[in-house]
Amino acid sequence: MTVPTRRERLRTATVSEIKDGARRLLVTGGPQAISLRAIAREMGMTAPAIYRYFPSLEALVVQLAGDLYDELRQHVEAARDAAGAEPTDQLAAMARAFRNWAVRHPAEFGLAFGAPTPGIDAFEEGCTDQNHPGARFGAVFMRPFLDLWHRAPFPVPPPELLDRRLADCLGPLRQQHGEVPTEVAYVFLAGWTMLYGMVSMEVFNHLRWALTDPEALFEAELAGFLGQLNP
Repeated sequence: MTVPTRRERLRTATVSEIKDGARRLLVTGGPQAISLRAIAREMGMTAPAIYRYFPSLEALVVQLAGDLYDELRQHVEAARDAAGAEPTDQLAAMARAFRNWAVRHPAEFGLAFGAPTPGIDAFEEGCTDQNHPGARFGAVFMRPFLDLWHRAPFPVPPPELLDRRLADCLGPLRQQHGEVPTEVAYVFLAGWTMLYGMVSMEVFNHLRWALTDPEALFEAELAGFLGQLNP
């Protein structure tokens, strides 16, 4: 194994420090607060010097978003591994882990999953590559759906409705995961829509007019969805 040179180690450490600074600005001021100039000032660097590490603000946001997806994926994977071998238990544990991370990191969730900001558009364009952080995150959820389907196909709408809804939209999923039956893609997307919608409304405080305990509704919706997979 090649040992990194001192210069390479220093560069890696500086890149990490820049990303840490960007995350602090994100947490304290939102995506609009992230600024290469502000990070350089905090680190005691000149503004031009920071461009040796990131050519633009958008490039920094892309890397920060990738780090957030990787952090979330690792959190979700740990929950999956602790849940055992039953795919339904894995999905339940991963959904709860996703919500847990999002509620504890609302600013980071907003950058990765909220309204597009400069850099996030570029980040999302690469999601069809299976090595992309977003694709790796999605793959963690896809595996239990495929395992459940191969064990015992779950109820889905009639084939003609599935084909009409999804036939022209499955290219990215299949580039990421190989051959995915249309039925599995439909349930995967329905599950993701439910999970993302519930968590987003909680994180962005869109449920406070109606609920004092969003977790109870989350658990009820999760149980209802998973119950459809094991009728």
